[in-house]
Amino acid sequence: MARALRVLAQLMGWACVAIGLFHVALGNAAIPGAGSAGATVDSWGRFMGASFAGYGLAWLWAARQRPIPARAVRWLAGVFLLGGVGRLFSLAAYGWPQWFQIALAAIELSLPPVFFWLADAEERTPRGDVEALPSGR
Repeated sequence: MARALRVLAQLMGWACVAIGLFHVALGNAAIPGAGSAGATVDSWGRFMGASFAGYGLAWLWAARQRPIPARAVRWLAGVFLLGGVGRLFSLAAYGWPQWFQIALAAIELSLPPVFFWLADAEERTPRGDVEALPSGR
């Protein structure tokens, strides 16, 4: 379970960094179904892309700790879950978004419980076993 936590945290981190930088680079073009939403939304999207890249860096920081801090994993997973809840609010207020946004919402609502479950896996692992895990560095 400790290995699964480390791998998932690293994947989460790298995915968020890549997605964030993609949004910084492409602006509105990075958002499926957004079309030409204008300069204000483009500016906001690029800013949020940078924030999402920073969020990914926080995951990578957590994944590099020995042991991975359960508290950090829970907070980071909670933020991700909050994003999924925000998508549900949008669904209730405006209806169904573009299909890719629905897929993202499913990930944002289903992955945090996995992280909550695994959060303390490495802290519970005897110290000798933690050392044998790949560092990801």
